[in-house]
Amino acid sequence: MRVTDLAAYYRMSLNSVSKHIKVLEAAGLVTRKTVGRVHYISAELGPVSLFDNWFKQLRSTWEMRLEKLDALLNKDEQDERSEPDSEPSN
Repeated sequence: MRVTDLAAYYRMSLNSVSKHIKVLEAAGLVTRKTVGRVHYISAELGPVSLFDNWFKQLRSTWEMRLEKLDALLNKDEQDERSEPDSEPSN
């Protein structure tokens, strides 16, 4: 995709879009190819898949922890309901 075509989607100058693209290039998320005065960019999805895999693992860990917490809270709630009221008698 041409950088100018990408810039048309946003309410910012071509120079600003180009600066954003340079940051993405530095992060390895896009590559730029220049043909004459035209700049073409393409997405590099390899790094994104690394983050996706990491987030899946992290999500799995937190889901397990939250399920354990939910079970513990439900158990405590049930225990409180099953205990007889202990009001002091006069």
